[in-house]
Amino acid sequence: MKNTFFSMVFLLSFLLFLASTSGATVPCGTVDMKAAACVGYATGKQPKPSPACCSGLQQLAATVKTVDDKKNICRCLKNGVKAFAGVQDRLLSQIPTACNIKVGFPVSLNTNCET
Repeated sequence: MKNTFFSMVFLLSFLLFLASTSGATVPCGTVDMKAAACVGYATGKQPKPSPACCSGLQQLAATVKTVDDKKNICRCLKNGVKAFAGVQDRLLSQIPTACNIKVGFPVSLNTNCET
């Protein structure tokens, strides 16, 4: 009986932990890793976004559950792109269409992630 009680308390605690962490936004490290394959296209070194680029961005898009998720991913991408010289705004803006991803706002180096 005691073991059942402790098992039940452990299970409930674990479920509450999962519920509290599932609402967390995607870390920038994960965003950077998923979007890294897009740099070749965004800098003009590849003629089109690679399958890995599109796949990574589609995976990111699937994680968006709230407006705050979208804002966080936008901020991560904007900060991440600063690390790469030669990113062309016109190419960057074409990635969502080329990868068949609906983002709901214009993609640009100048995008305001807070709106």
